[in-house]
Amino acid sequence: MKVNELLSLKGKTAVITGAAGLYGYCAAQALYEAGARVFTGSTNTEKLEKAAEEMRSEGGDVTAFHLDLGSEESVLEFHKQVMEKAGRVDILVNNSVARPMPGYEADAKLWAESMKVNSTGNFIITRAFGKDMIEQKSGSIINIASMHGMIGPDPFLYEGLGMEGWGGDYYFHKGGMISFTRFLASYYGRFNIRCNSISPGGIRSYRTPEAFVERYSKKTMLGRMAGPDDIKGTVVFLASDASLYVTAANLPVDGGYVAK
Repeated sequence: MKVNELLSLKGKTAVITGAAGLYGYCAAQALYEAGARVFTGSTNTEKLEKAAEEMRSEGGDVTAFHLDLGSEESVLEFHKQVMEKAGRVDILVNNSVARPMPGYEADAKLWAESMKVNSTGNFIITRAFGKDMIEQKSGSIINIASMHGMIGPDPFLYEGLGMEGWGGDYYFHKGGMISFTRFLASYYGRFNIRCNSISPGGIRSYRTPEAFVERYSKKTMLGRMAGPDDIKGTVVFLASDASLYVTAANLPVDGGYVAK
């Protein structure tokens, strides 16, 4: 098979949680630009539907449903809606993340709140769509982790920028996402289902202070922060038949940050 055919997602159905965020939006774009039909969900349905409308205006086949990963009932209803409309799902991208903790000294209730989404919610949605993938004996699960699931934060990057309020929940869950990926790859491998994770670095946006951009860029081998297109190829590769013999991998997309 030719490589352009291996990389095509034409005729495939993809589910991605939280397609209105920075990386979620461009990951969803990558999926439909490669030919997939895309379903997405989020608690902020107004923002998500607006993003879906923008994608449809670009020619994407994108459908948005309400999804609260903190509620098992909501996750299972989302799964039901997708399967009723799509019939099958070939690709699941676990992208959504909750970051309720403004800092390490925040109320422990916020840690528990993040656990409901980032841990339990991701488990429930993966198991739900995983059952469908088992029946069809194929599928690709992609977990969006983070380079901060691999390394700790560098205080120097945030110094004096009003960005020091870290909550440890994010680091805990992104590290867990990488380990969960290895478990899923082992569990689902016998059913011809692959599971891999992507660990992006920082993406530059209109909200990123220039001082942070300069400091961060010096920490990478490529000398810059990520842009909106930098995750696209990785998502398509792991979603497509081009990676049929790749599973249990964690791929940093960080400009060489963690290796420097």
